[in-house]
Amino acid sequence: MKIIEDLFDIKYGINLELNACEITNDKDGINFVARTAENNGVVAKVKPIENKPPQPAGVLTCASGGSVLSTFVQIEPFYSGRDLYVLTPKSDMRLEEKLFYCHCIKMNAYRYRYGRQANKTLKDIKLPDLPDWLKTYTIDYSRIRTAIEKRELPLNISKWGKFKIGDIFNVGGTKTTKIDALKEYGRGIYPYVTTQSSNNGVDGFYNYWTEQGQVLVIDSAVAGFCSYQENNFSASDHVEKLVPRFSINKYIGLFIAAIINLDRYRYNYGRKFNQKKIKETLIKLPVLDNNEPDWQFMEDYIKSLQYSDKI
Repeated sequence: MKIIEDLFDIKYGINLELNACEITNDKDGINFVARTAENNGVVAKVKPIENKPPQPAGVLTCASGGSVLSTFVQIEPFYSGRDLYVLTPKSDMRLEEKLFYCHCIKMNAYRYRYGRQANKTLKDIKLPDLPDWLKTYTIDYSRIRTAIEKRELPLNISKWGKFKIGDIFNVGGTKTTKIDALKEYGRGIYPYVTTQSSNNGVDGFYNYWTEQGQVLVIDSAVAGFCSYQENNFSASDHVEKLVPRFSINKYIGLFIAAIINLDRYRYNYGRKFNQKKIKETLIKLPVLDNNEPDWQFMEDYIKSLQYSDKI
């Protein structure tokens, strides 16, 4: 096991302020990387600044404040904002290896917060040894192609109707399965759904399931994240299940999950999105002339999105 400074030269970024730069949509615009956890850290493109060359591609950027330890590989030259460190590999390193270390660094974010930034201690963060499989693993970077032509279906939300979740779904709990029990069955094809709000709530695949698919699930312990589970699955504690009272498919499921997730800001560790609140929660959905949910429009809308053929 090594620490960050064993593998990378660590330097503070050039500490620009975005409001002092000129934002542009030009093709020759320079990526402006900030301390965000989204979009590879890029918040805008700006015009080149005289006498200030951009930082080179191929390095890692790591936020010491804001979204602490959000770490990304920058594949294009860039300018950096405040509280951002630049990590340059001390030896040749493939992109796959850099991405691995980005993930490892991010996994230490729980140690920090707004009152404890990752500055003096950044260099001492421990990194695991490179797994043997990663030394030869190559990511397929070929462009994803879609047969869907871009078209827009208008969302006239003012004409949508309100529905209680409990009126269109049967809301209940799932059987709790401990991770240690799953490991005994070995890796497989059935998702293990947890209270995480990334990767569609899935934390691995195993040869075991307890719940039927074609349902929505909601995390009732952390942030109320809702996801659609097409396949049979097992679940950790605090995963609530929404069984549809209508004919559902993945397109309708994804549409409704997105609507429910608009209310995630209402919930946190101190205010749980429990079964009672789920049943009483009102959501707005497209409706037909008889004020019944327009399931076909929901399906058509998701299908109209580019790359929907890859779902």
